[in-house]
Amino acid sequence: MFKYLAYPKVPTLMRFCAVVILASLLLALVIKARQSIPEVVVETMPVEEEVFVSLIPDFDAITNIEMKKQSFFAFLHQYVDAENKLILQTREYLQVFSDIVSRDMDLSPTEQQTLDTIASEYKLQDSGLNNAEMVEELLVRVDVIPVSLALAQAATESAWGTSRFAREGNNIFGQWCYDEGCGLVPGRRARDASHEVRAFSSIEASVRGYFRNLNTNPSYEYLRELRAQMRLKGRSLDALALAHGLTRYSERGHVYVTEVQEIIRINDLLSRDEQS
Repeated sequence: MFKYLAYPKVPTLMRFCAVVILASLLLALVIKARQSIPEVVVETMPVEEEVFVSLIPDFDAITNIEMKKQSFFAFLHQYVDAENKLILQTREYLQVFSDIVSRDMDLSPTEQQTLDTIASEYKLQDSGLNNAEMVEELLVRVDVIPVSLALAQAATESAWGTSRFAREGNNIFGQWCYDEGCGLVPGRRARDASHEVRAFSSIEASVRGYFRNLNTNPSYEYLRELRAQMRLKGRSLDALALAHGLTRYSERGHVYVTEVQEIIRINDLLSRDEQS
């Protein structure tokens, strides 16, 4: 057909019509061909739901005591695990810095900034320590809390997640604060007292506050020393032994320590340390 279209005697109008017809046929063939190709479906990954929900479940609604306890432990275990993992990541940085300063080498500007940030988080920013001393002290502070110990304290401090302070302020560990409006005023607070039970924006924040408290507060220096000695000897962290560093966590002192240890034993919480 193309040969005849090129023939000079074929009228121009006929040639034009033939070209239009050819173009239409070609377009129709292309459309048909495209329609015959199956549509490619791109599968998108489902949006991950947040791992943690910052709400206290209604543990009061669980009438079976054992089920209530296990539900409480299962709920809080994930938060404690998450915080311990973050701490171990920070600890890895410090161990690298320890290796550098032990060889009398200087930290890079980025490494120095990281060290200063960690020192600030762990309340050592104005300590006057040099880098070697700073790293050594931070390795004592920046360390995990055994899951069993955290769960046992959470159980007694929050009445198994049912206390007013847990339900209204996400306060799982009974932490106090001293600025007006920083938390919830205890109903039985003495007239001359000014403390409040701290309110947290989430369960994560409550757990982090608890970790920071044990890892920075001078009241728990003995706990940190016990933990550091266990590390130095290459031993696993012993929650029952570390509990002896909690005598100042409660006005009940050694009675409180015994209670925490009993919760660990009765509920076989040491097995949860092995799972983490």
